[in-house]
Amino acid sequence: MSLDSHLEELRKKHAAIDREIEQEQRHPAADETNLKQLKVRKLHLKEEIERLSAQV
Repeated sequence: MSLDSHLEELRKKHAAIDREIEQEQRHPAADETNLKQLKVRKLHLKEEIERLSAQV
């Protein structure tokens, strides 16, 4: 897998998690623990994307 395709997959995962967070926040009884875990995963993906983008 090339670096560009790997970055694209990471961006897709980041966007999917973003949509999942938005859906969870729409519920009146949003699961705060789940939201926090999703946000942490999203942040880790963002950091990985930035790190790899600097290498291109």
